Amino acid sequence: MSGVKASLRAAKAALDANKYQDAIDQAKTVLKTDSNNYHAYTFTPIAPVLAVIRLTTASSNVFLGRALEKLDQNDDSEKAYIAAIGIKAKDALAWQGLVGLYEKQNGKKLDSYHDAAIRLAEIHMNENDKIRCQTVVHKYTGNAQKYGSRAQYKHSLEILLPTTTLYDYLEGRIPQPAFTYSKIADIEEVEEKEKINTEIGQRRTRLGAKIDQVTSEVKREVLENSPLESLYENIIDWTHDDEIRRQYEERLLQHAYDTLIVVPTAKKAVKRKQVQKMAQGLVILKHQFLLAWTIDLEWKDVADIEEMDAGLLREFIALFPDGGLSKLLRGFLDSDISPFPKLTESIQEQNGESEDNSPLSGDDKLILMTEGMEESSSSILAHRIMGLMYLHLEEHESAAATARQGLQRLSNESDMSGLALGNLFDATRIVLGRALVQFQAPRHHPEAMELFENVLHHKPSESSALIGIGLILEEQEEYVNAIEFFDRALKRSSDPKIKAEAAWCKALNGDSETSLHELEACLPNMQGSDTRAKLLRSQTLYRVGMCIWSRETSSEARKNRQGAYAWFLASLQADLNYAPAYTMLGIYYADYGRDRKRARKCFQKAFELSSSEVEAAERLALSFAKSGEWDLVEIVAQRVVESGKVRAAPGSKKKGVSWPFAALGVVQLNNQKYPQSIVSFQSALRISPEDYHCWVGLGESYHNSGRYIAATKAFEHAQNLEKTYKDSSFKDSWFLKYMLANVKRELGQYDDAIAAYQEVLKSRPAEFGVAIALLQSLVEGAWHSIALGFFGRAADAASEAINVAKSVAKEHHESFNLWKAVGDACSIFTFASAYSSRLPIQVLLSLLEADIDLQVYNILAEIDGISDETLQTLIQSDQQAPSPLPLSMRAAILAQKRAIHACANDIHARAVAWYNLGWTEHRAHVCCQDGLKTESKQKLLKHLKASVQAFKRAIELEAGNAEFWNSLGIVTTELNPKVSQHSFVRSLYLNDKNARVWTNLGTLYLIQNDVQLANDAYIRAQSSDPDYAQAWLGQGLLAMQMGEVNEARKLFAHAFEIADSSSPMIKRQFAMSTFDHLLSSRISSMTSAIQPLFALHQLRSQVSADFAFQHLLSLFAERVGDFGDAAATLDLVASNLEAEYETSESPVLLMRFALAKADLSRAQLAEREFEAAAENAETALNLSEEEDVKNEARQKIRLSAHMTAGLAYYYQGTMNQAISMFRSALEETQGDPDIVCLLAQVLWAKGGDEERSVAREQLFDCVENHPGHSGAIILLGVIAVLDDDRDTIEAVTADLEGLRDRDSLTAQEQSKVAELLMTISALFPGEEGQDASEMSQATATTMLAPSQPHGWSQLAGLSEESYPAKMVVLTVTKACPPGGNLDANDLSKAYSGTRRLDDAQRAVMVAPWTAQGWEALARR
Repeated sequence: MSGVKASLRAAKAALDANKYQDAIDQAKTVLKTDSNNYHAYTFTPIAPVLAVIRLTTASSNVFLGRALEKLDQNDDSEKAYIAAIGIKAKDALAWQGLVGLYEKQNGKKLDSYHDAAIRLAEIHMNENDKIRCQTVVHKYTGNAQKYGSRAQYKHSLEILLPTTTLYDYLEGRIPQPAFTYSKIADIEEVEEKEKINTEIGQRRTRLGAKIDQVTSEVKREVLENSPLESLYENIIDWTHDDEIRRQYEERLLQHAYDTLIVVPTAKKAVKRKQVQKMAQGLVILKHQFLLAWTIDLEWKDVADIEEMDAGLLREFIALFPDGGLSKLLRGFLDSDISPFPKLTESIQEQNGESEDNSPLSGDDKLILMTEGMEESSSSILAHRIMGLMYLHLEEHESAAATARQGLQRLSNESDMSGLALGNLFDATRIVLGRALVQFQAPRHHPEAMELFENVLHHKPSESSALIGIGLILEEQEEYVNAIEFFDRALKRSSDPKIKAEAAWCKALNGDSETSLHELEACLPNMQGSDTRAKLLRSQTLYRVGMCIWSRETSSEARKNRQGAYAWFLASLQADLNYAPAYTMLGIYYADYGRDRKRARKCFQKAFELSSSEVEAAERLALSFAKSGEWDLVEIVAQRVVESGKVRAAPGSKKKGVSWPFAALGVVQLNNQKYPQSIVSFQSALRISPEDYHCWVGLGESYHNSGRYIAATKAFEHAQNLEKTYKDSSFKDSWFLKYMLANVKRELGQYDDAIAAYQEVLKSRPAEFGVAIALLQSLVEGAWHSIALGFFGRAADAASEAINVAKSVAKEHHESFNLWKAVGDACSIFTFASAYSSRLPIQVLLSLLEADIDLQVYNILAEIDGISDETLQTLIQSDQQAPSPLPLSMRAAILAQKRAIHACANDIHARAVAWYNLGWTEHRAHVCCQDGLKTESKQKLLKHLKASVQAFKRAIELEAGNAEFWNSLGIVTTELNPKVSQHSFVRSLYLNDKNARVWTNLGTLYLIQNDVQLANDAYIRAQSSDPDYAQAWLGQGLLAMQMGEVNEARKLFAHAFEIADSSSPMIKRQFAMSTFDHLLSSRISSMTSAIQPLFALHQLRSQVSADFAFQHLLSLFAERVGDFGDAAATLDLVASNLEAEYETSESPVLLMRFALAKADLSRAQLAEREFEAAAENAETALNLSEEEDVKNEARQKIRLSAHMTAGLAYYYQGTMNQAISMFRSALEETQGDPDIVCLLAQVLWAKGGDEERSVAREQLFDCVENHPGHSGAIILLGVIAVLDDDRDTIEAVTADLEGLRDRDSLTAQEQSKVAELLMTISALFPGEEGQDASEMSQATATTMLAPSQPHGWSQLAGLSEESYPAKMVVLTVTKACPPGGNLDANDLSKAYSGTRRLDDAQRAVMVAPWTAQGWEALARR
């Protein structure tokens, strides 16, 4: 024991000497001896401890913790103190050391500090040492405030609350509980706010998260578990300051209200009771907290405003005078609709309100309430009161909008608070229903009916709902049901207004007598002086007058000014602003008083007062329409439409009113507002589907807006109405037919349009517009036929147009459209020159001569030479039958000149007339170049120069027209390229999307040899309009110039495919390029010549004098096998060339004439006209003997003529002449192998031994000189077979075997080789026998050419199997056009060889003129 004490003393001394490590060592020595030594763990250098040390050796281990603390070994020090506490838990020494250690660490061990401080304070409390106890608490809370978090500081403050054991001991020495609770509440508020914001920020980023939903969820989680309400209640309970108490009562109510908003519905009832109780308490105390008063007022579920406490409302106004709801309530309480008594001046003086609440005027009240409504837009009470005010002011639209907003606020408040608020909902629905009954009636009646029925569902006797339904039924003309509802309302109310309404329903239901008495009985009760009473009395007097008016229907009775008229006047005396009375007075003056001026004034007054006066509006609009005041008609109709009276409510028996929409449609149609007029007529037809005139107006609107299909349907529907109502008189039915014809014309259905115009003219022959439309349709139809290639039809239409123009000119000879149509009709014959004989010359000349000073034809006469003298010359030469084609050209120019005279007073029409004249002059120039010579060749440019002048005049009148500039560019291309380029550029400046202008510019560049610019222009044209054929034509010409022949041919073909039939140039280039391709192509199909053949046929109809292309037409006809057409065409060409040659004696014409004769003879040979063929061939040979035409063309002509003549003589049986021709051909061609073959065949056919010997020699020489010539080898083989010359057969067989391997042989040549080899195999078989030899030969042929039918055909003949025959059909089908040159006979033969019934039938169908198909069918 003495050793322990010595160690303790040594430890004490070391501590005093600041030798802390020595102290630790001494303390550990003590602990080794006595592990429970208290002071060894917890030594503190204070006097009481020394005394303890002296007294108690058992507690000598208190030094260790202190020494470790001094060496900043805090964790080991803490363990030492805790060990000491474990030895003596109620001793303050170790706790003091531990508390000091925690305090020294500046908040690092604040949570442990909390527990240690409480234990130490309790030890001091037990020792009754208040000073030390207070000090411990004070130091701890200060340390927590300084170094701890908000949560730790809040935790530290909790030891000061009355709920702890220390509070009673230290009361008076620590802060009051209210202060502590307020500190904790402040910390809790901040933490809640931060937590809410943090959670919302985190959750809102989740997929599918909605901010409102996230906010509600987070607030619910936080507020439901919030301790703030408990803290607020404790503050309220402990504080002695009333101001602080009220402050925290506000916070408590606000927090409870916020919690109520977010809690689940199941928990709302309990929370709502708490909120209501707190709010009522604050209201009772008249505390100025807006939320409490708002809750108390807004949550009062009263059926009527008068059930509310007026004093409470005035207190609210006094407490919150500047609030929006207060302003509204102040205006309401002073208004006429307030059910509460007004405050007298004495009461106001007692309350001190005389200055603040001075009386307001009616306007000031409304302004104040409106301002208050804007500031309190979330208030249910505000919406309810404002809705009633708007109803009182008859501002039904505003009342409806306000009530709708109120219902939305009610729904939100009900969902938030959990209150049913049934009375409030019903009251607001009634306000909305009453507003909808009047607002744009009957548009909103279904909605109003639903609202009233909803109210009556749980309040069957609600008067307002019963009256509302009664008014709706009255509007829907269901008078019996309406009376029933009014009677139900009268059981609860004796209001004279309801009685009058019920009586009026009886009148409308036909019981005028009963209604009259009941209405008169209501009048004594309508003696009020206010506006509503006056209006009610005026309305009742008017209805009495209407009962009398309905009862007394005779003219005499209605004229009586003591009858209904007097009651209408009395109605206006009661209220000068009652519109229906003015309407009836207007009807009286219009129909019976014969005073239209007064009637119009009455109707205007009625319509000014109320746009719902539909009858007055209709009569007013009709009077405006009669006087041509269409703007006023539009205004009246638009106001009626906006009134909502025109459309019946869904499900209503009442019919709508369609005339306002029809009137709007007419006005909009006249103003060219076609989309709006369509909508208006459609609206009218929805109301009146059988309105004939609306259907016509709708069709006309569709037509003018370019919707022709819809217009057709509308007009056809109107026609059906005509047929349905046969008894009705449709005075304007001709106009319907006329408009329908216009639509057909726009759709390109010219035949139907022309027939319709003619039908209209039968009933109304004097209609100039219809006649002009017929004339224009004929001309347009003719142009359409030109585009389609129906040139004969175009000529007929043009001829008919001239005849129609003759009849029109009798009455209207100064019409621009008339003469323009005549000029166009004459021009049509220049596009169909083959039918120019159909021109009605006499009618045309008489038309041009009639009713005009012939001097008007002298326009540009000094340039083009077309004047009045021209017309007189044509008339005088009429008996000599002038050529119709030049005549039509001159007549077209004269007609366009007269069109200029006809529009002298219209600058725009005059510009168009000059433009038309320019194109007509240009057409005359083109016709001259094409050979349709209207003048001598020396004056070919006169029409072109006249065209330039005409286009210049047009540009002077209308310089902004892009088409005029384009036309000037076209006609100056030849005369002045610079002017032409400028014109095209100017046109493109005005419209750079015009493909025609780009094409014309490209053509100008092409003529000037600027290839790159031409190509760019053509590409731009193609991009602007890919379907414009002339752009592709120009590109083809450019490719031709660059030497790209194949590309040019493809471009010409594409241009021809997309072009119409009006352009001769495209047909010429397409035909020439195709023919050149056919000549250069080794293999050609008949089908490739069909399209150019059709193109040339059309070209012949357009330009009948173009003999070069007619010659080309005959060559195409010859290729497709139409030898008759070819011969006829060539005969005509030859005749014309002969006539021209006799005139000019040109060597070129002579060669062309010889060529025509040679080709004609060849066509006649194909037609088996051998004598004519021989004669023409001889003629061609005679013509080509001239020395000045010796060239390559001459050689071809003579060769063709020799061959044709030889064959013709051969078929005539004159072999010597045939042989002579062939020998001559051989001499001129220097032994051409093909001619040798023909000569050999003719010699062999002659039959003599000498001739046959010569044939053999010629063929042997041919084979020797041309060893690869298949024709000569085949002929030698045939002769050898006939002569049974085995040596020759062997040599020929070898040559044939090598020949058929060549790819250069055509299919026909391969077939001949195979057939000859098969014959040789059959007649001269090898060792294997005839059958095997034939089969081997057929198999070899098939293997060498499996895609050709001849090998399979041989196999099919030798084999009984069906497969070869099927392959024959397949290969022949592929070899038929366009895949090959086999014809119907070949296909029929292939079908016949399959031995099948269906194929035999096909053989007959394919070629019924052949016997093989019928034979195969007979065998089946």
